[in-house]
Order: sequence, then structure tokens, then C-alpha cells
Amino acid sequence: MKEGAKMGIPDLFRCPISLDLFKDPVTLCTGQTYDRSSIEKWLAAGNLTCPVTMQKLHDPSMVPNHTLRHLIDQWLQMGCQFNPNYYQTIDRDPNLDPDPTGVALVLKHNLESHESPLGNKLQTLETIQVLSQELPLRNFCLIQMGFFPLLLEQVFGQVQGQQHSQDNLKFVEKALVCALNLLPYCNMGPLNMLKDVSKLDYFLVLFDHGTTTIKTSLCKLVEAISSSLETKELCAILGNNHGFLQRIVLLLHNHNNSGAFEDGMKAMCSLCSLESNRESLVREGVVDGLITYIMRAERDERNLAPKAMAMLDLLLGLESAKQAVNDHPSGVNAMVKMVFRVSDHDGSESAINSLMIMCSDSVQSAYILWKEQFVLGF
Repeated sequence: MKEGAKMGIPDLFRCPISLDLFKDPVTLCTGQTYDRSSIEKWLAAGNLTCPVTMQKLHDPSMVPNHTLRHLIDQWLQMGCQFNPNYYQTIDRDPNLDPDPTGVALVLKHNLESHESPLGNKLQTLETIQVLSQELPLRNFCLIQMGFFPLLLEQVFGQVQGQQHSQDNLKFVEKALVCALNLLPYCNMGPLNMLKDVSKLDYFLVLFDHGTTTIKTSLCKLVEAISSSLETKELCAILGNNHGFLQRIVLLLHNHNNSGAFEDGMKAMCSLCSLESNRESLVREGVVDGLITYIMRAERDERNLAPKAMAMLDLLLGLESAKQAVNDHPSGVNAMVKMVFRVSDHDGSESAINSLMIMCSDSVQSAYILWKEQFVLGF
């Protein structure tokens, strides 16, 4: 390798012992990767520890790191591209933050290439997932090189109706996890791609066929969409999409799926930030779901009853929501239950406010409240 290229080896591609480009990367039980020849010499010299962590090796076996080997091969094929001035605009410590541009170029090329097989793309996403979990300064190049919109396009740009193989769903799941890692440091504009009918349709398909992780990731994207001015129009589109609202309200009734339930609840609360969405949610049965959950919340370790009560309180600004509470056999009872919770007082204020709204408009609700108080001895 030419000296200039050697100086430009991404830090991820260097053996910690020799500092040269990996030829045969292997990973120890400590999670550290070394070039096979280097670590074999270390162990042959009688060392029983990991050179980087200095942990004692309870298992001296070595596992080939095929993902890293693949990335290095791709990097070499692209001509060892390297830009030492990439971070010149930000304040960084070069010893702590080696320039990862060469790695990022390879990763981006692998995702964008139509010739790259799904297996290679899955390996690429595994590396992106590790890099995207780093501090903002360390994953800066992923953000600057547009990985957030690229990952979203990889997920929602797929053809609807294609086979939902296990590998394909695994790819979608990993791509969404990577996108969510980058999301806090990116603008929300790229999410507007979901205005496209075909992409929104595939969004709904993933709600039907996706894993729990996919569904919770989609709910987190809805939260982000609902909290940004850049995506306010998209938030309204989601709030008027009958199919989407049906799916997300259904999560309220799926108490056994803890992750999907909790993120579904948060997504619905976020959607309610737009007043025009509230009527649609009530029409799809969200009031029934909230009341049902509140009545059984004491058996739920997540303790989301206060959040459910706050959402119900917000919806009671609508006549349709008040009617839904009156029509539910446990509607007012759920509010009373929240007022007299013995474990804590979270949600009590929302419950009292909701009761005042209901009782001021309904003699039936006032009677139920009086009956509840009498039974409880108040």
C-alpha cells in the first residue's frame, strides 16, 4: 500500500497492536478486534489478557470478524478514499475522534448500490448501528453525509407487496434503529417523504407485518413528526388517515406487547398536539381504549395511567369524547379511580378536571360520581 494511503487508514480498520490495516480481523471474548497474526504473537508470548482492555481472557478463542473484513475489502476497492480535512470546521481532539470518512463512504456506497446483496447490506447496517450510537461528535460524519434520509429511503422506498422475508424485515428493523439513533441531531424534513402515497402505504404495511421493534420504531417516528413544525402537514395527514389511526389505536388494546403499547400511547399523545387530529382519534375509538387501560392499570408495571388520563382530559374538549365517556360502562368510574389512587397522585389533577367537565355537562355523570363517593365512604 502506498504511504499516503497507509496514513489515511480509518482508525476502525487498524489493528490496535500493529496499527496496520487488518488482514485477518478476529474478535476476542472481550469484544475487541485484532489482526490474527498480531494477537497470536501476543498470546504466544505468554500474555493471558486482552491488550486493549487488559481483562483476563477466560476464553482464548478467536471469532473471525467477517463484517469488518467485508468493509475493508469495499474500502480498498474504492481506492482508499480519505479526506483528512473533513472535520476542519469543528473543534475536535484528533486522538479521540479519528476521521471516519473512509468508513462512511464505504457504508453509504453499500446501502445505495443496487448490486449489493441483502446480506452485505445487513452487515453494513450492523456497523452503522454501532457508529450511530456514538456521541454526536463521533457520528457527525454520518449526519453530514446524509445517512438519516438515506436510511429512511431504504426503509420506505421499497416496493409494496414484496415478500416480507425474515431477512428483509431484519433489514428494515436495523435501518429504523439506526435512523432513530441519528434523529435527535437531524432536522425532521426528510420524514416528509411519507407524504408520498406509496411510501405511506408501505409505512402501514410495516405496521401490519413488522416486528415489535419495527412497530415501536414507527411510533417513535410519529412522535418526532408530531413535535416538529417542519412536519406539521404530515402530522395532519397521519391524523386523517383512517388506516393508520385504526392501527395505532389497536395498540392500546394490546396490553401484552409492552413496548408497542407504551410507544403507541406516546405517539397518540403526540398526535393530539394537533387539534384537528383529536376528533379523528375519538372517532376511531381511542376513548374506549384509554378507559379500558386506566381501569386495569394497577396491574401494569409501566404505570402509564397518568399519561392516559392526561390524554383523556385533553380530548374532553370535544363533545364526541364526552359522549364516548358517557357511553362507556366504566367511563366516569375510571376518572374516580384515578382521583383516589393510593399508590401515588399522578394523574389526579387531570382526573378531577375531567370529572368537573363531565359533571357540568351531564346529570348522569354527576349521579355516577355521587354513587362512587357513597360506596367508597367519602
